[in-house]
Amino acid sequence: MTASKHSPHSLRHHFLVASPYLADPRFHGAVIYLCEHSDDGALGLMINQPLDIHLGEILEQLDLQGGELDLPVFSGGPVETERGFVLHSPGANWQNTARVTDDVMLTTSRDILAGIGQNEGPEEFLMALGYSGWGEGQLEDELGSNAWLTCPATTDILFRTPWADRYSAVLKLIGIDLNQLSETVGHA
Repeated sequence: MTASKHSPHSLRHHFLVASPYLADPRFHGAVIYLCEHSDDGALGLMINQPLDIHLGEILEQLDLQGGELDLPVFSGGPVETERGFVLHSPGANWQNTARVTDDVMLTTSRDILAGIGQNEGPEEFLMALGYSGWGEGQLEDELGSNAWLTCPATTDILFRTPWADRYSAVLKLIGIDLNQLSETVGHA
């Protein structure tokens, strides 16, 4: 059975953690927050791989206030790397916002960046450029080949855990010791 956003099999609002044996080097050590997972595919953002640019620099490039903000901007994934995504707590109504859960929103419009620059943005947020995407059945195939570990997401790890600690924090949440992972994981 494939996942649907209304299905108990959907991994929406879950973390994906790259197995140490995932073949794609772009995702080595990655933690991905899944914003959408349905029969049509999945969309998520890497939340622990910062780019060599800070939020203030992006705000300045967009001629917005907030150039002093020394906050990381994450590589959300290899798809549409010029497009910005802001994961955030609820608050004001922004132009292009999708509700992931009652506690997590995803906004892709410039107005949220203007709000952040004016210190009128959401209480908790992180920004990513690009996203990680899977077509129909692709994520399920990767899960079946043990490329990813999954667990329900927490806003504590998403917004309040330092980015460098998110991989180990999610593994701890799953109950896995990284040193005990094996390349030969079997299926029951």
